[in-house]
Amino acid sequence: MEKKKKMLNTPNTLSILRVLLVPVFMAAAIFMRNIEIWGQVVPAALFALTAFTDMLDGKIARKYNLVTDFGKFIDPLADKFMVFGALVSVLYVSSLTKGAELFTGIFVWVALIVMFRELAITSLRLVISGKSGKVVAASWWGKVKTMTQCVSIVVFMVNPIYAQYDFYITSYVGCAAVLITTIGSGLDYFRAYMPYINPND
Repeated sequence: MEKKKKMLNTPNTLSILRVLLVPVFMAAAIFMRNIEIWGQVVPAALFALTAFTDMLDGKIARKYNLVTDFGKFIDPLADKFMVFGALVSVLYVSSLTKGAELFTGIFVWVALIVMFRELAITSLRLVISGKSGKVVAASWWGKVKTMTQCVSIVVFMVNPIYAQYDFYITSYVGCAAVLITTIGSGLDYFRAYMPYINPND
């Protein structure tokens, strides 16, 4: 008989840790925003640590066959908390940063598109897997999207340190990269799930 996998194995513990780290880096970004340099470096480092647990738990789960039903639930939930928390933090801080008005206006739409994509694909995945049991694995687009979002969020967080020199150019590039990969991966998922969508069901 196959040994029952523990709910709180290492990957699942890392996912829970990721959820717990979200309010920590959000609080650091919001309450340390007026502290020069450290007010940007600390929340960016905490977010990078949070994102690292996302990469680590998946690798461990696959390598040691520690995939559980609880893990399938908590891992994507933790990912959404992480990304949404970071987007809200960046938006809040930028709205209070002098000279960032244009970036804030653009970033509002970037954040809305990212959130819409994440919620739409998650809902689609749940409906299709519930009806047919079909789960589409993360594609190349999806992996690039995740990496782009994480790197860009770190850039968004530290950009106020040197924004007076480049007028948020790096953050605008990050916004464009996030939009391209978010929309591209979303369309790729819809294409993959299209054969399983029946409007008459």
